[in-house]
Amino acid sequence: MSYSIATLLTRNLQEVFGENDPARRRAAVQELYTEDGVFYDPSKGAYRGRDDIDRIAGDLRATHLDFRYQPIAEPEETGNGGRVRWVAGRPGEAPAYAGTDFIIARDGRIAALYLFFDKLP
Repeated sequence: MSYSIATLLTRNLQEVFGENDPARRRAAVQELYTEDGVFYDPSKGAYRGRDDIDRIAGDLRATHLDFRYQPIAEPEETGNGGRVRWVAGRPGEAPAYAGTDFIIARDGRIAALYLFFDKLP
């Protein structure tokens, strides 16, 4: 199945990095990423392939199971790339951190995800 860049950005934020259930997260990774997809984390390096991306998303999620990721702007698209700005934190509290996800899409799936941490708005 092929998805728009805006859909990929939104679903990745919620269903991959924001998902507590390992089976649902794994299914989302399988659906949203190319087989050779890469996730670039500025503090930890590159994770290659669906298995690595699923593992690191689960590891990151385990550090803050109660956090929610909220887009703070509509996803933006240009060519085969796009970005979405977001904040994360516990519901009802001030955000703990902020970031921007930038993706390169191929055939309606995420081929590369670049994470940038931002200053809180």
